[in-house]
Amino acid sequence: MPVTVELPADVLTRLRAEATRRGVSIDAIIAELVAQLPPEQPVAAKRSLAFIAAGSSNGGITHRIDELLADGFGRD
Repeated sequence: MPVTVELPADVLTRLRAEATRRGVSIDAIIAELVAQLPPEQPVAAKRSLAFIAAGSSNGGITHRIDELLADGFGRD
């Protein structure tokens, strides 16, 4: 598939020199460089924060924490 890319003159000079040195086309050099890029990451789905409402339980003592602290819970 043809693609047109505008490159600075010094970059094009370096690409041509490397292609000549290896005896391949500029296309081959660019394809090799692109193959070294990290794989495309899918767009992350919006994640919820795991700590939201972490203490909003009716089990245990979490729903009574204010009452327990008022009564002196945890004091020496």
